[in-house]
Amino acid sequence: MGSEPIERRVSYIGDRLKGSRCPFCGKEYFRTRKYCGSCGRKSLGKMIDIDFFYEKGILETCTVIREPTNRFVKLGAYIYGIVSFHNGEVRVPGRLTDMIMDGGKPVNLDELEGREVVPRFRRRYSVDKSDIIPTISLAFTFADEYYPYQPYEIVKPSKEYDVPGIVGYGVYISKFRIKEGAMERSVPFIDEDAITAAVEAGKLALIHSGVDHRLIGKIYVGSESNPYAVNPIASKVAQVLKLGEEEKAEGVQGVDAVDTEFACKAATSMFKDAMALVYYPKDPINYVMVIGADNAQAAPRDEPGGELDFFVGFGGAAFIFGMKDVIAEIEGWYSCTSDTPDFWRRDTERYPRHGGRFTGEPAYFKHIVKAGRKLMEKMNLKPSDIDYFVCHQPNPAFPARAAATLGFKPDQYMLGLQVSKFGNTYSGSSPIGLAAILDQAEPHKRIMIVSYGSGAGSDAYLFVTTSQIKDKRSRQKFTVKYQAENSFIEYVDYTTYRRFKEGL
Repeated sequence: MGSEPIERRVSYIGDRLKGSRCPFCGKEYFRTRKYCGSCGRKSLGKMIDIDFFYEKGILETCTVIREPTNRFVKLGAYIYGIVSFHNGEVRVPGRLTDMIMDGGKPVNLDELEGREVVPRFRRRYSVDKSDIIPTISLAFTFADEYYPYQPYEIVKPSKEYDVPGIVGYGVYISKFRIKEGAMERSVPFIDEDAITAAVEAGKLALIHSGVDHRLIGKIYVGSESNPYAVNPIASKVAQVLKLGEEEKAEGVQGVDAVDTEFACKAATSMFKDAMALVYYPKDPINYVMVIGADNAQAAPRDEPGGELDFFVGFGGAAFIFGMKDVIAEIEGWYSCTSDTPDFWRRDTERYPRHGGRFTGEPAYFKHIVKAGRKLMEKMNLKPSDIDYFVCHQPNPAFPARAAATLGFKPDQYMLGLQVSKFGNTYSGSSPIGLAAILDQAEPHKRIMIVSYGSGAGSDAYLFVTTSQIKDKRSRQKFTVKYQAENSFIEYVDYTTYRRFKEGL
């Protein structure tokens, strides 16, 4: 059985759940309307837009779909139901995602109905090679489980700084993991990819910062697992998060959106560019968002390049840079680059290949140590002057060795060392470590981050936290520690991991 009726409906809805409210009688409608059916002519052109993207609803009723239509057969069985918003003013049909239905095992629907749910942005399915990949927010997860409900409240800035820095940040890791020995790795659910991770991380950064999304003037998204060879991730993120001024009539966002690529340092390379843009004296941009997100790709273990499959993860981190209400000021940076192809993927190949013994030296360690050491020399600092150190984390051993080579002790780098919990999230790797430090650092602490990108190069930055880091801490429930230690994490076997990794 096909699902073309679903296709038409979903295409009409788009990536955010939107509706309208009558200014006269208060009646609400799912989907935008030009007039109210009750009030008629007097409401024409005066309807108020409403948006459910940052709201929570109630799962009123649901059922188990055990024989999905052709488009969704890869999902297997799933739960479908009716979600209501605003005390039942609006009701929408939707799918519960992030749930593994165990074969024909009975499900007690009474335990699910009546619970609060959060809209989630998800990929819907893979189509023919020549077609686009549809996405939508008509999927939900429970608000009292892994992904908590968090309101997005725009806060008026109270303080302007002399130098730019991080204003807010967000990290997104899925609830699914594979555990092998002491190593855990994050696994995308079957309807997640690098775009969904980028959108979620950006959404969480807006929630944490309290920045008005309309004031984001530029967005960079760094990734090496873009589902498209030609088509940006950044434009989708900008559209879903409504970054920049929205031109409703034309359906465009007033924001510059760019994808970047330099293996695992595709995001950190843009930190300095972001800060330069907000610091530019003639015509500064208010805020710039930088995201690193990857569904880190690796060939199956029995194929060439399969050694990567023991370490890759999934997730993303987003940072918002600006001059107001800064939580970590930039102090300095240094970057280095060389033509060292230790990790690559030819244009026609599906999975990346590894340089084997060349990956450590002369690739990873040379660039990490060079960038970190040069930055300390440039700033006239010793390792003991730095409170926290974090670097790119392809496995648990490399970052510990790089830190020791630079003169750092375990209590300086262990907080940012997250690879054994999430795996190597590629362009999200060192940024997630930085976020883990920011989650817990006290004011006036110095942090060094050194990224690494194969091909090859490193970016080293020094940040100093401000007193406002504690003021914003309560705005973010979905911290790195929360995602690492959450009681709702689900572990999958290798077969399920590969199936999820390939996606719908």
